[in-house]
Amino acid sequence: MALLDQIHRGKEPQPPRITIYGSEGVGKSTCGNSAPGAVFIDAEGGLGEIECARFPRVKTLDDVFAALAELRTAQHDFKTVVIDTADALERFVHAAVCKRNGVDTIEKVLGGFGKGYVEAANVFERILGALDLLRVERRMAVIIIAHTKVEKFADPCDGEYDRYSPRLHKGACAILKEWSDAVLFATRKMRVERDERDRGVAKPVGRGAGDRILRTESGPACVAKNRYGMPPEIPLSWDAIFAAIRDARAKPAATAPAPGTPAAPAPEQAAPPASAAEVAATA
Repeated sequence: MALLDQIHRGKEPQPPRITIYGSEGVGKSTCGNSAPGAVFIDAEGGLGEIECARFPRVKTLDDVFAALAELRTAQHDFKTVVIDTADALERFVHAAVCKRNGVDTIEKVLGGFGKGYVEAANVFERILGALDLLRVERRMAVIIIAHTKVEKFADPCDGEYDRYSPRLHKGACAILKEWSDAVLFATRKMRVERDERDRGVAKPVGRGAGDRILRTESGPACVAKNRYGMPPEIPLSWDAIFAAIRDARAKPAATAPAPGTPAAPAPEQAAPPASAAEVAATA
């Protein structure tokens, strides 16, 4: 069969690959646990107060690959794998790379000059490849949780400023951002007010210390992205995530009409909404 005969047209939905990052205690793991059929690969040991399904705490890179292999080959009903967290996972990667090269720090690998981070990025890509096998072969959604850091960003248009980013080395962070279908920044909603001395003071918006939200698009404050056309800000919950994905998938694909062609009438009835499980394991 010729390659031209194999061309696919239109959307081909797959289970989502979502990275959620933010400060400690904002609700990232709780959000991941709300996904359909969630099972955690716990690299931090911070899930003791969450009622969830989880593997025994992983402590090495080999433990991580063993858990991923078990999910790929064994019989189970899990629909979502949650990595908690990416920054703990990166520490395992660095430890494995150092052990293989007989050095005590990543900076000394292969004589230094950043070569250790390059090798670590290659290992990180292997982990993402194993997660992709779960997505393709077992129709599992993937959620990767990470903590946050503040980094300097040199914007060619607007100069240098600070912004939030996942707490990973820049090489691994770039790979994760490119691989993910959505990188969502979890935070609390705040507004800035001026005090009596005309100083900016952050004030919470909503309940308690501020409503918990996800930012879905990059801006001066944070790194974020999504391939679904989500609203710029949604509540920090799996229900809000899957609703945004479902609504985006329900939109008809935009096509440019031929010159002189009248606009097509709007459909009379929208397609029925998908369930959370259908979004997590869309075929």
